[in-house]
Parts: sequence; structure tokens; C-alpha cells
Amino acid sequence: MTEEKQRSVRITDTSLRDGSHAMSHQFTAEQVRDVARALDEAGIQVIECNHGDGLAGSSINYGFSKVSEMDLISEAANVCEQAKIAALLLPGVGTVPQLEEAVERGIGVLRIATHCTEADISQQHFEMAKERDLETVGFLMMAHMRGPDALVEQAKLMESYGADCVYIVDSAGAMLPRDAAERVEAMKDGLDCQVGFHAHDNLGVGVGNSLAALEAGVDQLDGSLRGLGAGAGNAKTELLAAVLDKMGVKTGLDAFKLMDAAEYTIAPMMPFEPMPDRDSISIGYAGVYSTFLLHAKRAAERYDVDVREIMVELGRREAVAGQEDWVIDVAMDVAKEKEGAAS
Repeated sequence: MTEEKQRSVRITDTSLRDGSHAMSHQFTAEQVRDVARALDEAGIQVIECNHGDGLAGSSINYGFSKVSEMDLISEAANVCEQAKIAALLLPGVGTVPQLEEAVERGIGVLRIATHCTEADISQQHFEMAKERDLETVGFLMMAHMRGPDALVEQAKLMESYGADCVYIVDSAGAMLPRDAAERVEAMKDGLDCQVGFHAHDNLGVGVGNSLAALEAGVDQLDGSLRGLGAGAGNAKTELLAAVLDKMGVKTGLDAFKLMDAAEYTIAPMMPFEPMPDRDSISIGYAGVYSTFLLHAKRAAERYDVDVREIMVELGRREAVAGQEDWVIDVAMDVAKEKEGAAS
């Protein structure tokens, strides 16, 4: 790295939001308190905390939360002494009442997520967030589906609406390091606001992609303790902190405390450890939204088909966030094709 790029990089931890997927949205108040406290003490500046699919995501389509996300936001905010609490909002899912209550409960950052071609639906949400004095972050999901120039056009829209930072979001974990670097470089050249990168580890390169984004000039990175997140999980916060320490990058984080938090706080509550296993790799290979995995596994078992066949077909159909109901239809189609081939 050049001396110019050896600047501070802010790490947002998403264990209590993206990790909600791996937890089937069953976080308890005590678990959220313990995780938020540990992250805060380790120097994490932003802790994302709400349903995995954003404000108001608790539903039959996405999965119901064990505890109200508003209560969980309050629990996290009450134990943090320096960290800001962030919430994710998907236009069309989260609405004004949820945003207002989340502000009352203690969020200071709103991350507004759209598909990477639909930034134009986020304008009113950025404006509402700015009216409430929130820090605003744009999330361009499934960013592997479009090239750098197209992403810059979308990011400029978010910037014009008031985004303080726009993220390239590798929702499917489908990018390779060169993909991350090219997109970050284009965004840094085309925007005045900050640029972030959110990695998933479905192809095993979540940390590698994050480092490539860093070399390209990224300002913010995401991680989760022990990688707790959708699909194969996210870049591991404790691993990012350790690697960035060794690189001489300033983060303000205590890598040892994050290692302890991953080992002794998060690990005991995890139902399984996300990793690039057979099924998760298929997500990155097919380029499908990471949250589809658990839905696809259930459908594959129900209809006696290979989960990879479901994922590849979803990728062919370019399924995006919010279309989880496609999984059953695809599984049924795959099963019918299987029966037809056998007859």
C-alpha cells in the first residue's frame, strides 16, 4: 500500500443484522446486549442491529423475529458507550413508522438498500433520514450483476439524495478480488461521498475482496464476528481487524478483544458456523442472493432435488432480494424436469 492509502478505515459490524439470517432471526435480548457490549468495548464504531431483511422484515416471507427488532435496537443502544447503532431499510419493506420508532429507540445510522439497478426508489428514504439527522449509507445490493460504470451511475443517484457513503454490496459472494477493486476504483473516481464494501464469503474470498477494496481506496468495510451472516457468512470482523493491524491500517479496533468476542460471545450462540461448504459455494458460483440458501435447502429437501440445481436456476432467472418466494416455484420446476427425465 502507498502511504496515501494507509489511512483510517471504518469497520461496521453486521453480526446483529446479517447474522440474524444465520440465527433464523431468533436473537434474544440477552444475546444482543452481550454482542453489542463486546463490540463496543473493542472499538467498533458502528453496530448494525435489526431483522436480517431490514426494518419490518419480520414476516412470513422473510421469517419472524423471536424478539421485536425495536426492542433489540434499544438493548444494543443502551449498552453501547461509543458505538453508533445502525439499521438497514429496504424501500417497500420498511416504512416511515418503523424508521421513526428506530430513531426513538436509538439508531444513528440508516443504511438504505436497493437492488443495484434501482437506486431511484431510495430518494424519499434518504430525505427522511436526513430530516431526522441520521448518517446515511446507500447499499447497492447484488453488485456483481452490473459493471463499474453502471454502478457509478446508480451510486450518483444515492449521493444526490444525500448519501454520506455508498456501498458496493456483494450479496451473492460472487465477486473475485479484481471485481471488487474495479468497482471501488470507479466509485472513488466518480463520487464525492465515501465508498464502502460489504463482502460475503461464498467463494472463500470475503477478506481477500475486502483487502482488494481497501487497496482501491475504500473508506468503509463490513464484517461480522466469526462471519455470522447469510450464505457462507461475511468477512470475519476479528480477522479483518488482525489483518489490518498487520498492514498498519488505522481502524481504532482492539483485535484481541474482537477475537475474544468471536470465540466466547458469538460462537456459543451460533446454531452452525457459516462457511463455504458445498451449498454456499453454489450461491457464489450461481450469483444468487445469499439469504436464499436456507430457503433453497428446505425446498430441496421437500421436493427431493439437489440444492445446487435450485441455485443455478435462480441465478439464470436473475432472482434478487425480495423474491425468496421464487424458491418453491423453482424447486417444483426442477423436480418436474427430474421426473420427466426419469420417465
